[in-house]
Amino acid sequence: QVQLVESGGGLVQPGGSLRLSCAASGSIVSINTMSWYRQAPGKKRELVAIISIGGTTNYADSVKGRFTISRDNAKNTVYLQMNSVKPEDTAVYYCNADLLAIATVKWVNYWGQGTQVTVSS
Repeated sequence: QVQLVESGGGLVQPGGSLRLSCAASGSIVSINTMSWYRQAPGKKRELVAIISIGGTTNYADSVKGRFTISRDNAKNTVYLQMNSVKPEDTAVYYCNADLLAIATVKWVNYWGQGTQVTVSS
């Protein structure tokens, strides 16, 4: 009943900007941490950014100063603002969240299906 759906991916030129969104839907009581991961061709999936329910953020060194993670708790949505993108940012970006559904008594981790981001001129 609960799912995470990413959107906003696509083709962007080097130096450009893109904003990804991830909306959690279903009978959700609360969402703790929300994060963005990415997986480039031939590489392992890596953490890009994470944000706590209180708004504390952490970033991978490779995106620090360029990407910004934020969330709208009223909409159960997390965003990733990507600025000054580079070709090496090309990857499938995945949303991840720890949330409490109305029918559960513990936090459960969920993954979105991913959205492709391609940085190319």
